[in-house]
This record gives sequence, C-alpha cells and structure tokens, in this order.
Amino acid sequence: MVQSRTHTCNDLRIEHAGQQVKLVGWMENIREVGQNLAFLVLRDFYGATQVVIETEEMMAAVKGLNKESTISVEGVVRERDSKNPKLPTGDIEVVPARIEVLGRCRHNELPFPINRSREADETQRLKYRYLDLRNPEVKNNIVLRCNVVAALRAAMTGEGFLEITTPILTASSPEGARDYLVPSRKHPGKFYALPQAPQQFKQLLMASGFDRYFQIAPCFRDEDARGDRSPGEFYQLDMEMAFADQDDVFAVLERVLPPIFASYGTYNVASQAPFQRIPFLEAMDRYGSDKPDLRIDLTLTDATRLLAGCGFPPFAGNTVKAIVVTDFQGTRKQIDGLCNEVEVQAGEKAYWFRYDENGEIVGGIAKFVQPIKEEVVKALGLTPGCFVGLTAGKLPTAQKTAGVLRNKLGAFCPGHMDKERYEFCWIVDFPMYEIGEESGELEFCHNPFSMPNGGLEILQKAAAGEVDPLTITAYQYDLVCNGVELSSGAVRNHDPEIMIEAFQLVRLGEDDVKAKFPAMYNAFTYGAPPHAGIAPGVDRMVMLLAGEDSIREIIPFPMNKNAQDVMMGAPSFVEQRQLDELNIACTAKEEN
Repeated sequence: MVQSRTHTCNDLRIEHAGQQVKLVGWMENIREVGQNLAFLVLRDFYGATQVVIETEEMMAAVKGLNKESTISVEGVVRERDSKNPKLPTGDIEVVPARIEVLGRCRHNELPFPINRSREADETQRLKYRYLDLRNPEVKNNIVLRCNVVAALRAAMTGEGFLEITTPILTASSPEGARDYLVPSRKHPGKFYALPQAPQQFKQLLMASGFDRYFQIAPCFRDEDARGDRSPGEFYQLDMEMAFADQDDVFAVLERVLPPIFASYGTYNVASQAPFQRIPFLEAMDRYGSDKPDLRIDLTLTDATRLLAGCGFPPFAGNTVKAIVVTDFQGTRKQIDGLCNEVEVQAGEKAYWFRYDENGEIVGGIAKFVQPIKEEVVKALGLTPGCFVGLTAGKLPTAQKTAGVLRNKLGAFCPGHMDKERYEFCWIVDFPMYEIGEESGELEFCHNPFSMPNGGLEILQKAAAGEVDPLTITAYQYDLVCNGVELSSGAVRNHDPEIMIEAFQLVRLGEDDVKAKFPAMYNAFTYGAPPHAGIAPGVDRMVMLLAGEDSIREIIPFPMNKNAQDVMMGAPSFVEQRQLDELNIACTAKEEN
C-alpha cells in the first residue's frame, strides 16, 4: 500500500477485475440515475476511475457531498458493461463496500469547472490557482516543467558541470533592470538586493578555479510582464566555463538542448548541431529581428532605391523594406487585417500591392508602383500570384516593422512556415555599445562584462576618436528558438585593463568600476582565466515545449501582469512595528 491506497486512479485495467482495491482522490463528478444508482468519477494526480454506487448505504455516504471533496473508496474491480475508450481505466469500474470522506468541500459552487478552468478569467484562475492546478491539462504543464528541469540537470552533469548554488541576498548591481531591495535590520539604511542573475558570482567561481559551473538559478527583476516574461522572478539554466570561448559554449548547448526539445516538445523535430550562426546586423537586414523565426522562409529585401522615388509620400527619404510572398491566397479583408495587426504591434503602418495572375500590379499602393512595373518585377523577382508587403521609416524602424510583418505573413501562409519543428539559431556579433533612448549618450548594449572584438586595441582607438564606438562588436550571443529569445551570453571580459577601458567609454572610470564591482575587479587582478557562459531561460523553454503562448501557463504560482499574487495577497502592507524595526518610513501608500 502506498499513501493509504492500493492503486492510483490510473492503474486499474481489465486484468484487475475481481481484486479488492482502495483508491483515494477528489470526487470530480457524480451522476445519479436511480434511487440507489449513481456513477461517481474519482480523480487523483494520476488519472480517473469510475465508481458505481449500487446500494442505499453507499448512496447515503455520498449524498449531499459537494464536488471536489476528497474521499477514499474501498471495493471490488469489475468489468464495465459500457466501456469508455477515451479513458485509460475505461474497461473497468469499482463497486464500493466502503466510502470515507477525507476532506469535505464546503462550497456548493466552484469558481469555475475544474476541467474547463482554462476558459475562466485569468484573475479567477490565479486567485484559485490551487483549483486551477487540479485541471489535468494545467497540471501536465507543471509535470513537463519538472521533467525538463530534471533532464537539464542530468545533461549538464553528464557534460562535467558542477551544480553550485549562489547567494540570494547580495549587493545591488547595475544589471540593466530594477532591483528588488531587501532592508537590513542589523545595518540601518543599507539594503541587500535579490540577484537579477548570478552573473558576478559565476564569474567569481571561474576566478576561484572551478572549471564548469551550472545551476537552475532563480533571478529577480522588477520589470513589467509580457507574454514570454513573468514579472518578479524567473529561472534560468545558468552556466559558465573556464578557459573557454564562444565555440565551447555553443558546443555544449548544441548537445544538451536538441534531445530535450525532441523528447519533451509538442514537436519531435529539433535543429541538430551546428546551429545556424547569424550576425546581428545580418539578422536585422534579412529578418527584421534579432530573434528570427527560421521556420519561416520569407526574407526582407531592401527596396529603397527601387521605391523611394515612386511618389508614395511615406517612402520619400526613408528606408523601404519589401517582403515577397509567392502563391499568396489572402483576400483584401485578410490583408487589411494583417496590416492592422502589424500597426498595433509595431506602431507603424505596413503597405502592400499584388502582382496578379494577369501580370498586373493591383491593390494597396498599386497606382504608385504601376508606372515602374517592369523595373519592380525584375528587381523583386516577381511571378504571377505574388504579394509584396512593404514597410518604411528610418532604418531600424523599417526593419523592425518588416520583422513583425514577416512573422504575420509566415503564420498566415502555410506554405511559407514549417510550424511543427524547433528551429534554433545563434545571433552573434552584437554591438558593444548603443545610444541610450533616455540618456541620449553612449551606453552598453548588452552585458557590460563582455569581451569586445578587437580587445584592448579597438577600445583605445575608440577612446582616441579613431573608431566609432557604435561599430565595435562584442563576443555576445543570443540563443533563439522559433522566434523566441531563450538566452543571452558572452565571452567575458576577464582582464581588468580591458574592463576599465570599456567602462571609460560610458563615462565610468577605474574608481567607479572598483566601487560598483569590487569583488570581481579584485578577483581578476589575481589572475583570472578566459571564460564564457550563457543562461537559457527555463520558463521560456518550457513554454515553447508545451506550445503555450503565455509563460504563466507553465509556472506553478505565477504573478499577474501587474506583478501581484492575487492568491496570497502580495505585495501587501506590513505592520508599522516591522517598518520601525527595519528603520523604514513609507512616503506613499497605494490607494485601495
């Protein structure tokens, strides 16, 4: 007997007929069909079994019992007259001799039907998450997550990595997002921070002489939610390798991830090593995105010279990007719908025309293209039946809008997207620096601890004005799968001299580096090995494997879009004595 039962609700088959058994679980449903005849569905973590009530005594035991009460059932297994092929236990039923109520549900009405909880309002689902998780469909996502994490651990251990946990309470660090701060009771006025990532600690492990590190690391960032990003906390497969370069990191993940995606994914086909490597600038030029979905065979064409002078006002003086779709079958209404979706998502308009079966330019901005039809047909390689989607603006705007249009067209046109596969790629050679949107000054583009291509020499030339800092690339890379960025990583800047030079370009001197990153700077002065790493997001990986659109579907107890736990009531006000003990004064309070 295991956990007060002889079998689970998914164990019993026809060969168990005649056996005495004991089951426990939730009363999912009961259907009375006579004075002393009812059919009860008992559900546990593993499955469901039908229980047949045939006596006055057993009917009295369940009479008035609310759905979702927990009960134990002892009885005999018998073959069903009317079998249910949709249920693994559908050939049998249990005739009870004893039914005991273990935990009574005291609510006549549930917030939502358990097996249809995904149809309920998300706020209700999160408030009653413990009921939502009883839905086998929801539960299976959490089981998948557990299995994937176990597989990742086994694979990384098999690659010779040691799982080492790093601190949760640490110092605030400028990682790029807002910190969650924790006040110190013993040190008034000082705060710990929850780690945005174990970045510095894993690099310190490399300086400490550990060769291969990993952990399923919790990370905390006070940032807004998105479909593929949970506010508050998330988990990543954090890894770092000493005496390693970019190729070493790539080789490990190219061995670890494809078997896991093929085994646990909605699709059983995944890219094999080596993954395609695409420089950042090429990705933006060809796909309009630094996280391209390579299942789509459409690419961007530069049509600036071709169309900037056609007389269509939005094209004048702007970059124009074109996407050619062969054998397009969409209607005018569907095209308008696609363009509206692009505008909502990208904030910019998309334009179009068609080269029809009669060899004519029709629809959209056709009247501007018609005068240069022959030139356009030749330059874009058009054949009858082609659709041409167009975007315009400054180069980044035209590219990004075209990237959104490309994804919409790929999803709309079955012949241009092989959906049932996992297609990986590496985006490499990211810019080291960018102009900050808010500051208008030079800032780090990705990770400030990355090694620049060209090392110290290229940084010194930039400082001397001989090289534009915006042209410097870094050994930074993203892992992308099906248009979702799974991870960013880099070859680290392990040389204090190069590190200081890199930070000076963003107006931070040696004293600033020492003050902001004292442990890492000092450790590197004692002789650090070249090292590199990456940290694929576990939540995003499982979201892709489960075929879900929202990351909240694969997290056991997620926050809502406003970073609230509506089930536990977090964040919440605390008592004044707690604030006094921590030397904290609240200057503002949220209005209820």
